[in-house]
Amino acid sequence: METLQALSLALGSAWTSGINLYATVAALGIAGRMQMIHLPQGLEVLMDPIVIGMACIMYVVEFFADKIPYFDSGWDLLHTFIRVPAGAILAARALGPMNPALELAAILAGGTVAFAAHATKATTRLAINVSPEPFSNWAASVGEDLTVLGSLWLIFHHPLIMLLLIAAFIALAIWIIPKLFGLARRGFQALRARLRKKEEIPGPNTT
Repeated sequence: METLQALSLALGSAWTSGINLYATVAALGIAGRMQMIHLPQGLEVLMDPIVIGMACIMYVVEFFADKIPYFDSGWDLLHTFIRVPAGAILAARALGPMNPALELAAILAGGTVAFAAHATKATTRLAINVSPEPFSNWAASVGEDLTVLGSLWLIFHHPLIMLLLIAAFIALAIWIIPKLFGLARRGFQALRARLRKKEEIPGPNTT
């Protein structure tokens, strides 16, 4: 695999993993198994039917969990410990065998890109939850899935464009994430107010 293609696959798969890990694994595995793309030796495990099946099952679970206001934020919090390490591993395995120093560098780079994507998604979702209607969650969820699929297509057909988009995203994330924290704080406050209101409602047996 050419160097540019390998870098695009490494950083691109880490980035999409931060957005939707299960869609990334399932799409790469299915496309590789159908010989639509060529996966490097380190990622051939994604074509295993067990891996594809589990990724598809978890994608369906996430498809619905991702559309429930506030539940999606809890889901994102849990997946901080899943998406980021998985993105780091995919990045390292996409580059194939290398010396330990380069492998560690690949893991750190992949983890950083995956974390930036995950943090942007999580804070954006929490900010969206301030909205009282659920349609914004659905639109964001579908948009994220389409972004993952479109990015995977770019990785193999226009690797340089994919790398430039990742670089632009990292720069944008550095600028926008602090601004999103203000909206995210409002989301936390709205969630706390909702939970407090439920606690104050007397039960049917309360006298």
